[in-house]
Amino acid sequence: MTPSGIDDLASREVVDIVRDLLRIDTSNYGDDSGPGEALAAEYVQGRLDECGIASELVNTTSGRRQGVISRIAGKDPSRPALLVHTHLDVVPAIASDWSVPPFAGEVVDDMIWGRGAVDMKDSVGMIIATLRAWSRTGSQPDRDLIVVFTPDEEHGGEHGAHWMVANRPELFEGATEAIGEVGGFSLTINDDLRLYTVQTAEKGIEWMRLTASGTAGHGSFLNDDNAITALSEAVARIGNHRFPVVITPTVQALVERLSEVLGIELDTSDGEQLVAQLGPLARVIGATLCNTANPTMLSSGYKANVIPGSATAVIDGRYLPGQREEFLAEIDALLGPGITREAAVSDIAVETGFDGPTIDAMASALREVDPGAQTVPYMLSGGTDAKAFSQLGMRCFGFMPLRLPPTLDFASLFHGVDERVPIESLEFGVSVLDRFLRRV
Repeated sequence: MTPSGIDDLASREVVDIVRDLLRIDTSNYGDDSGPGEALAAEYVQGRLDECGIASELVNTTSGRRQGVISRIAGKDPSRPALLVHTHLDVVPAIASDWSVPPFAGEVVDDMIWGRGAVDMKDSVGMIIATLRAWSRTGSQPDRDLIVVFTPDEEHGGEHGAHWMVANRPELFEGATEAIGEVGGFSLTINDDLRLYTVQTAEKGIEWMRLTASGTAGHGSFLNDDNAITALSEAVARIGNHRFPVVITPTVQALVERLSEVLGIELDTSDGEQLVAQLGPLARVIGATLCNTANPTMLSSGYKANVIPGSATAVIDGRYLPGQREEFLAEIDALLGPGITREAAVSDIAVETGFDGPTIDAMASALREVDPGAQTVPYMLSGGTDAKAFSQLGMRCFGFMPLRLPPTLDFASLFHGVDERVPIESLEFGVSVLDRFLRRV
Protein backbone atom coordinates (compact mmCIF):
# COMPACT_ATOMS: atom_id res chain seq x y z
CA MET A 1 0.00 0.00 0.00
CA THR A 2 1.22 3.51 -0.76
CA PRO A 3 2.13 5.93 2.04
CA SER A 4 -1.10 7.82 1.32
CA GLY A 5 -3.02 4.62 1.99
CA ILE A 6 -1.30 4.27 5.35
CA ASP A 7 -2.19 7.91 6.02
CA ASP A 8 -5.84 7.16 5.31
CA LEU A 9 -5.95 4.22 7.71
CA ALA A 10 -4.18 6.09 10.53
CA SER A 11 -6.17 9.30 10.00
CA ARG A 12 -9.48 7.46 10.24
CA GLU A 13 -8.51 5.95 13.60
CA VAL A 14 -6.49 8.62 15.35
CA VAL A 15 -9.45 10.79 16.38
CA ASP A 16 -11.33 7.92 18.02
CA ILE A 17 -8.21 6.67 19.79
CA VAL A 18 -7.37 10.10 21.21
CA ARG A 19 -10.95 10.61 22.37
CA ASP A 20 -10.95 7.19 24.06
CA LEU A 21 -7.73 8.03 25.88
CA LEU A 22 -9.03 11.40 27.06
CA ARG A 23 -12.02 9.68 28.66
CA ILE A 24 -9.68 7.67 30.90
CA ASP A 25 -8.77 9.86 33.86
CA THR A 26 -5.05 9.45 34.55
CA SER A 27 -4.61 12.58 36.69
CA ASN A 28 -1.26 12.70 38.45
CA TYR A 29 -1.44 14.63 41.74
CA GLY A 30 2.22 14.10 42.53
CA ASP A 31 1.62 12.12 45.73
CA ASP A 32 0.60 8.74 44.23
CA SER A 33 -3.01 9.37 45.28
CA GLY A 34 -4.51 9.59 41.79
CA PRO A 35 -6.19 6.90 39.71
CA GLY A 36 -2.92 5.79 38.14
CA GLU A 37 -2.37 4.78 34.54
CA ALA A 38 -3.41 1.11 34.62
CA LEU A 39 -6.69 1.56 32.69
CA ALA A 40 -4.95 3.60 30.00
CA ALA A 41 -2.12 1.07 29.76
CA GLU A 42 -4.61 -1.76 29.34
CA TYR A 43 -6.40 0.23 26.63
CA VAL A 44 -3.13 0.82 24.75
CA GLN A 45 -2.15 -2.83 24.97
CA GLY A 46 -5.60 -3.85 23.77
CA ARG A 47 -5.43 -1.63 20.68
CA LEU A 48 -2.01 -3.07 19.84
CA ASP A 49 -3.15 -6.65 20.46
CA GLU A 50 -6.04 -6.21 18.03
CA CYS A 51 -3.54 -5.84 15.19
CA GLY A 52 -1.15 -8.53 16.32
CA ILE A 53 1.43 -6.15 17.79
CA ALA A 54 3.10 -7.82 20.77
CA SER A 55 3.66 -5.69 23.85
CA GLU A 56 4.44 -5.99 27.55
CA LEU A 57 2.46 -4.42 30.36
CA VAL A 58 5.04 -3.06 32.80
CA ASN A 59 4.12 -2.70 36.47
CA THR A 60 6.43 -0.14 38.01
CA THR A 61 5.90 0.69 41.69
CA SER A 62 2.33 -0.58 42.09
CA GLY A 63 -0.50 -2.18 40.15
CA ARG A 64 -1.92 1.29 39.43
CA ARG A 65 1.32 2.62 37.94
CA GLN A 66 1.67 0.82 34.64
CA GLY A 67 3.22 1.38 31.27
CA VAL A 68 3.37 -0.49 27.97
CA ILE A 69 6.38 -1.31 25.80
CA SER A 70 6.62 -2.88 22.36
CA ARG A 71 9.56 -3.61 20.04
CA ILE A 72 8.83 -3.28 16.33
CA ALA A 73 11.34 -5.24 14.24
CA GLY A 74 13.11 -3.25 11.53
CA LYS A 75 14.38 -4.36 8.13
CA ASP A 76 17.99 -4.01 9.26
CA PRO A 77 18.45 -5.49 12.75
CA SER A 78 22.14 -4.53 12.72
CA ARG A 79 21.26 -0.85 13.04
CA PRO A 80 20.82 0.77 16.47
CA ALA A 81 17.21 1.04 17.60
CA LEU A 82 15.18 4.25 17.97
CA LEU A 83 13.16 4.75 21.15
CA VAL A 84 9.77 6.42 20.79
CA HIS A 85 8.47 7.49 24.21
CA THR A 86 5.11 8.93 25.23
CA HIS A 87 3.40 9.17 28.63
CA LEU A 88 -0.08 8.21 29.80
CA ASP A 89 -0.56 10.48 32.83
CA VAL A 90 -1.94 14.01 32.79
CA VAL A 91 -1.97 16.90 35.22
CA PRO A 92 -5.24 17.35 37.15
CA ALA A 93 -8.09 19.52 35.87
CA ILE A 94 -10.73 21.47 37.80
CA ALA A 95 -13.91 20.80 35.83
CA SER A 96 -15.64 24.04 36.88
CA ASP A 97 -12.90 26.06 35.16
CA TRP A 98 -13.48 24.41 31.78
CA SER A 99 -15.89 25.20 28.96
CA VAL A 100 -16.35 21.45 28.38
CA PRO A 101 -15.92 18.45 30.69
CA PRO A 102 -12.16 17.80 30.82
CA PHE A 103 -12.47 14.02 30.66
CA ALA A 104 -15.18 13.63 28.01
CA GLY A 105 -13.10 13.85 24.84
CA GLU A 106 -15.62 16.17 23.17
CA VAL A 107 -15.22 17.51 19.63
CA VAL A 108 -15.97 21.23 19.36
CA ASP A 109 -14.97 23.55 16.48
CA ASP A 110 -13.08 20.72 14.74
CA MET A 111 -10.88 20.24 17.79
CA ILE A 112 -10.71 17.50 20.42
CA TRP A 113 -10.99 18.97 23.91
CA GLY A 114 -9.82 17.39 27.13
CA ARG A 115 -7.07 17.13 29.70
CA GLY A 116 -4.12 15.59 27.88
CA ALA A 117 -5.21 16.65 24.39
CA VAL A 118 -1.78 18.20 23.80
CA ASP A 119 0.17 16.75 26.75
CA MET A 120 0.32 14.13 25.52
CA LYS A 121 -2.51 11.77 24.66
CA ASP A 122 -2.62 13.29 21.18
CA SER A 123 0.83 11.83 20.56
CA VAL A 124 -0.09 8.51 22.18
CA GLY A 125 -3.00 8.30 19.77
CA MET A 126 -0.88 9.22 16.75
CA ILE A 127 1.69 6.53 17.57
CA ILE A 128 -0.95 3.83 18.12
CA ALA A 129 -2.78 4.75 14.91
CA THR A 130 0.47 4.66 12.92
CA LEU A 131 1.51 1.26 14.30
CA ARG A 132 -1.94 -0.20 13.62
CA ALA A 133 -1.83 1.06 10.02
CA TRP A 134 1.60 -0.53 9.54
CA SER A 135 0.40 -3.85 10.91
CA ARG A 136 -2.59 -3.93 8.58
CA THR A 137 -0.53 -3.05 5.49
CA GLY A 138 2.57 -5.11 6.22
CA SER A 139 4.77 -2.01 6.50
CA GLN A 140 8.06 -2.20 8.39
CA PRO A 141 10.49 0.45 9.61
CA ASP A 142 14.06 0.48 8.37
CA ARG A 143 15.39 -0.11 11.90
CA ASP A 144 14.02 -1.45 15.17
CA LEU A 145 11.67 0.82 17.06
CA ILE A 146 11.16 0.53 20.80
CA VAL A 147 7.83 2.17 21.64
CA VAL A 148 7.09 2.89 25.30
CA PHE A 149 4.06 4.46 26.98
CA THR A 150 5.13 5.51 30.47
CA PRO A 151 3.37 6.44 33.72
CA ASP A 152 4.27 9.34 36.02
CA GLU A 153 6.00 11.70 33.59
CA GLU A 154 4.08 14.63 35.08
CA HIS A 155 5.80 14.20 38.45
CA GLY A 156 9.33 13.42 37.38
CA GLY A 157 9.08 9.74 36.44
CA GLU A 158 9.87 8.11 39.79
CA HIS A 159 7.07 5.64 39.06
CA GLY A 160 7.74 5.66 35.32
CA ALA A 161 10.74 6.29 33.05
CA HIS A 162 13.29 6.62 35.86
CA TRP A 163 12.00 3.41 37.44
CA MET A 164 12.22 1.58 34.09
CA VAL A 165 15.76 2.83 33.42
CA ALA A 166 16.91 1.80 36.91
CA ASN A 167 15.06 -1.54 37.13
CA ARG A 168 14.45 -2.71 33.54
CA PRO A 169 17.25 -1.25 31.38
CA GLU A 170 17.19 -4.34 29.17
CA LEU A 171 13.90 -3.12 27.72
CA PHE A 172 15.86 -0.41 25.88
CA GLU A 173 18.76 -2.55 24.71
CA GLY A 174 20.35 -1.25 21.52
CA ALA A 175 18.62 2.15 21.45
CA THR A 176 20.99 5.04 20.77
CA GLU A 177 18.46 7.79 20.01
CA ALA A 178 15.00 8.72 21.27
CA ILE A 179 12.11 10.95 20.28
CA GLY A 180 9.35 12.18 22.56
CA GLU A 181 7.63 15.42 23.56
CA VAL A 182 7.63 18.51 23.25
CA GLY A 183 8.62 19.31 19.69
CA GLY A 184 7.54 19.15 16.07
CA PHE A 185 4.81 21.79 16.36
CA SER A 186 4.67 24.60 13.82
CA LEU A 187 5.28 28.32 14.19
CA THR A 188 3.83 30.17 11.20
CA ILE A 189 6.04 32.92 9.79
CA ASN A 190 4.00 33.52 6.63
CA ASP A 191 1.79 31.60 4.18
CA ASP A 192 4.83 29.92 2.62
CA LEU A 193 7.00 29.33 5.68
CA ARG A 194 6.41 27.42 8.89
CA LEU A 195 9.14 26.67 11.40
CA TYR A 196 8.84 23.27 13.06
CA THR A 197 10.56 23.11 16.43
CA VAL A 198 12.77 20.15 17.25
CA GLN A 199 13.59 19.96 20.93
CA THR A 200 17.31 19.34 21.36
CA ALA A 201 17.62 20.54 24.97
CA GLU A 202 15.62 20.95 28.14
CA LYS A 203 16.28 22.69 31.42
CA GLY A 204 17.08 20.86 34.62
CA ILE A 205 14.63 20.67 37.50
CA GLU A 206 15.12 21.71 41.12
CA TRP A 207 11.86 21.69 43.04
CA MET A 208 12.88 22.96 46.47
CA ARG A 209 11.16 22.92 49.83
CA LEU A 210 12.05 25.91 51.99
CA THR A 211 11.50 25.86 55.75
CA ALA A 212 11.65 28.67 58.29
CA SER A 213 11.58 28.06 62.04
CA GLY A 214 10.53 30.66 64.58
CA THR A 215 9.07 31.17 68.00
CA ALA A 216 5.47 30.06 68.41
CA GLY A 217 3.12 32.21 70.46
CA HIS A 218 -0.12 34.12 70.80
CA GLY A 219 -1.14 36.10 67.75
CA SER A 220 -1.66 39.26 69.80
CA PHE A 221 1.91 39.40 71.16
CA LEU A 222 4.91 41.19 69.72
CA ASN A 223 7.07 38.65 67.92
CA ASP A 224 10.41 39.37 66.24
CA ASP A 225 10.95 35.68 65.37
CA ASN A 226 7.92 34.96 63.19
CA ALA A 227 8.53 32.02 60.82
CA ILE A 228 5.92 33.21 58.32
CA THR A 229 7.48 36.66 58.10
CA ALA A 230 10.98 35.28 57.55
CA LEU A 231 9.80 32.77 54.95
CA SER A 232 7.65 35.32 53.12
CA GLU A 233 10.59 37.68 52.78
CA ALA A 234 12.77 34.90 51.36
CA VAL A 235 10.05 33.78 48.95
CA ALA A 236 9.56 37.36 47.77
CA ARG A 237 13.30 37.79 47.16
CA ILE A 238 13.39 34.63 45.06
CA GLY A 239 10.15 35.36 43.21
CA ASN A 240 11.27 38.89 42.30
CA HIS A 241 14.83 37.94 41.37
CA ARG A 242 15.96 38.14 37.76
CA PHE A 243 18.68 35.69 36.82
CA PRO A 244 21.35 36.70 34.29
CA VAL A 245 20.96 35.84 30.61
CA VAL A 246 23.02 32.82 29.54
CA ILE A 247 22.90 31.85 25.85
CA THR A 248 23.30 28.10 25.33
CA PRO A 249 24.27 26.55 21.97
CA THR A 250 20.66 25.51 21.32
CA VAL A 251 19.25 28.98 21.98
CA GLN A 252 22.02 30.60 19.95
CA ALA A 253 21.20 28.38 16.96
CA LEU A 254 17.49 29.18 17.26
CA VAL A 255 18.07 32.94 17.54
CA GLU A 256 20.33 32.92 14.49
CA ARG A 257 17.69 31.10 12.46
CA LEU A 258 14.93 33.43 13.65
CA SER A 259 17.07 36.45 12.75
CA GLU A 260 17.41 35.06 9.24
CA VAL A 261 13.75 34.29 8.61
CA LEU A 262 12.40 37.41 10.33
CA GLY A 263 14.93 39.69 8.67
CA ILE A 264 15.84 41.47 11.90
CA GLU A 265 18.96 41.56 14.05
CA LEU A 266 18.20 39.85 17.35
CA ASP A 267 20.38 40.89 20.28
CA THR A 268 21.07 38.01 22.66
CA SER A 269 22.88 40.27 25.16
CA ASP A 270 19.63 41.88 26.32
CA GLY A 271 17.05 39.29 27.33
CA GLU A 272 14.15 41.71 27.78
CA GLN A 273 14.80 43.37 24.43
CA LEU A 274 15.07 39.98 22.71
CA VAL A 275 11.73 38.87 24.13
CA ALA A 276 10.14 42.15 23.02
CA GLN A 277 11.50 41.72 19.49
CA LEU A 278 10.14 38.19 19.18
CA GLY A 279 6.53 39.04 20.10
CA PRO A 280 4.39 35.84 20.20
CA LEU A 281 7.46 33.72 19.42
CA ALA A 282 8.82 34.70 22.84
CA ARG A 283 6.72 31.95 24.42
CA VAL A 284 9.10 29.44 22.87
CA ILE A 285 12.34 31.14 23.85
CA GLY A 286 11.71 33.50 26.79
CA ALA A 287 12.21 31.08 29.69
CA THR A 288 15.25 29.46 28.04
CA LEU A 289 17.41 32.59 28.24
CA CYS A 290 18.10 32.22 31.94
CA ASN A 291 17.55 30.13 35.04
CA THR A 292 14.16 30.60 36.70
CA ALA A 293 12.69 30.12 40.18
CA ASN A 294 8.98 30.54 40.86
CA PRO A 295 7.25 30.16 44.24
CA THR A 296 4.34 27.74 43.81
CA MET A 297 3.22 26.62 47.29
CA LEU A 298 3.00 28.08 50.83
CA SER A 299 1.95 26.34 54.03
CA SER A 300 1.86 27.35 57.68
CA GLY A 301 -0.31 27.76 60.73
CA TYR A 302 -3.47 26.18 62.07
CA LYS A 303 -5.40 28.99 63.80
CA ALA A 304 -5.86 32.73 63.28
CA ASN A 305 -4.58 33.72 66.73
CA VAL A 306 -1.59 31.36 66.94
CA ILE A 307 1.83 32.30 65.56
CA PRO A 308 3.21 29.01 64.18
CA GLY A 309 6.66 27.70 64.95
CA SER A 310 7.45 26.88 61.33
CA ALA A 311 6.46 27.66 57.76
CA THR A 312 7.21 25.97 54.43
CA ALA A 313 7.22 26.96 50.78
CA VAL A 314 7.92 25.19 47.50
CA ILE A 315 9.96 26.75 44.70
CA ASP A 316 9.87 25.46 41.12
CA GLY A 317 13.46 25.96 39.98
CA ARG A 318 14.64 25.35 36.40
CA TYR A 319 18.27 25.71 35.36
CA LEU A 320 20.01 25.80 31.98
CA PRO A 321 22.37 23.01 30.88
CA GLY A 322 25.67 23.43 32.70
CA GLN A 323 24.23 25.92 35.20
CA ARG A 324 23.13 23.81 38.18
CA GLU A 325 25.84 24.82 40.65
CA GLU A 326 25.59 28.50 39.75
CA PHE A 327 21.81 28.35 40.06
CA LEU A 328 21.80 26.76 43.52
CA ALA A 329 24.47 29.16 44.77
CA GLU A 330 22.33 32.09 43.65
CA ILE A 331 19.26 30.63 45.39
CA ASP A 332 21.19 30.13 48.64
CA ALA A 333 22.36 33.74 48.56
CA LEU A 334 18.73 34.86 48.27
CA LEU A 335 17.43 32.70 51.13
CA GLY A 336 18.89 34.73 53.95
CA PRO A 337 19.60 33.49 57.49
CA GLY A 338 17.46 30.86 59.16
CA ILE A 339 15.89 29.41 55.99
CA THR A 340 16.74 25.83 55.08
CA ARG A 341 16.47 24.31 51.59
CA GLU A 342 15.94 20.66 50.69
CA ALA A 343 15.35 19.00 47.33
CA ALA A 344 11.81 17.84 46.60
CA VAL A 345 12.45 16.75 43.00
CA SER A 346 15.83 17.10 41.27
CA ASP A 347 16.63 16.09 37.70
CA ILE A 348 19.26 16.81 35.08
CA ALA A 349 19.33 19.19 32.15
CA VAL A 350 19.95 17.67 28.73
CA GLU A 351 21.29 19.07 25.47
CA THR A 352 22.38 17.57 22.15
CA GLY A 353 23.35 18.94 18.76
CA PHE A 354 21.00 19.81 15.92
CA ASP A 355 22.70 17.57 13.41
CA GLY A 356 22.85 14.06 12.01
CA PRO A 357 20.70 11.68 9.93
CA THR A 358 17.79 11.69 12.38
CA ILE A 359 17.46 15.48 12.16
CA ASP A 360 17.66 15.21 8.37
CA ALA A 361 14.91 12.56 8.37
CA MET A 362 12.62 14.82 10.41
CA ALA A 363 13.09 17.68 7.95
CA SER A 364 12.50 15.42 4.95
CA ALA A 365 9.30 13.90 6.37
CA LEU A 366 7.92 17.33 7.23
CA ARG A 367 8.63 18.77 3.78
CA GLU A 368 6.84 15.87 2.09
CA VAL A 369 3.63 16.76 3.91
CA ASP A 370 4.21 20.53 4.20
CA PRO A 371 6.45 22.00 1.47
CA GLY A 372 6.73 25.20 3.54
CA ALA A 373 8.32 23.40 6.50
CA GLN A 374 11.73 24.23 7.93
CA THR A 375 13.10 22.73 11.13
CA VAL A 376 14.74 24.70 13.95
CA PRO A 377 16.23 23.59 17.29
CA TYR A 378 14.87 24.83 20.58
CA MET A 379 15.13 24.27 24.31
CA LEU A 380 12.17 23.24 26.45
CA SER A 381 11.81 25.19 29.67
CA GLY A 382 10.05 22.22 31.29
CA GLY A 383 11.11 18.59 31.51
CA THR A 384 10.30 15.25 29.90
CA ASP A 385 11.19 11.57 30.19
CA ALA A 386 14.22 12.36 28.04
CA LYS A 387 16.00 13.08 31.33
CA ALA A 388 15.73 9.40 32.24
CA PHE A 389 16.48 7.91 28.83
CA SER A 390 19.50 10.15 28.24
CA GLN A 391 21.13 8.40 31.21
CA LEU A 392 21.29 5.27 29.04
CA GLY A 393 23.45 7.17 26.57
CA MET A 394 20.70 8.08 24.09
CA ARG A 395 20.55 11.32 22.11
CA CYS A 396 17.08 12.65 22.89
CA PHE A 397 14.89 14.84 20.71
CA GLY A 398 11.38 16.23 21.05
CA PHE A 399 9.48 15.48 17.84
CA MET A 400 5.73 14.81 17.77
CA PRO A 401 4.72 16.78 14.66
CA LEU A 402 1.64 18.99 14.52
CA ARG A 403 0.82 21.65 11.94
CA LEU A 404 -1.10 24.24 13.92
CA PRO A 405 -3.42 27.10 12.94
CA PRO A 406 -1.44 30.38 13.07
CA THR A 407 -3.87 31.91 15.56
CA LEU A 408 -3.83 29.04 18.07
CA ASP A 409 -1.87 29.90 21.23
CA PHE A 410 -0.53 26.37 21.52
CA ALA A 411 1.96 26.98 24.32
CA SER A 412 -0.81 28.19 26.65
CA LEU A 413 -2.67 24.88 26.28
CA PHE A 414 0.00 22.82 28.05
CA HIS A 415 -1.45 22.23 31.52
CA GLY A 416 -3.98 24.96 30.70
CA VAL A 417 -7.76 25.24 30.90
CA ASP A 418 -9.69 24.12 27.80
CA GLU A 419 -6.76 22.08 26.47
CA ARG A 420 -7.52 21.05 22.88
CA VAL A 421 -5.92 19.89 19.64
CA PRO A 422 -7.16 20.43 16.06
CA ILE A 423 -8.25 17.28 14.25
CA GLU A 424 -6.36 18.41 11.14
CA SER A 425 -3.19 18.62 13.25
CA LEU A 426 -3.58 14.99 14.32
CA GLU A 427 -4.08 13.89 10.72
CA PHE A 428 -0.98 15.84 9.73
CA GLY A 429 0.94 14.25 12.59
CA VAL A 430 0.27 10.65 11.60
CA SER A 431 1.27 11.43 8.00
CA VAL A 432 4.63 12.83 9.11
CA LEU A 433 5.26 10.16 11.76
CA ASP A 434 4.59 7.39 9.25
CA ARG A 435 7.19 8.75 6.87
CA PHE A 436 9.73 9.60 9.54
CA LEU A 437 9.51 6.41 11.59
CA ARG A 438 9.64 4.11 8.57
CA ARG A 439 12.78 5.73 7.14
CA VAL A 440 14.78 7.15 10.01
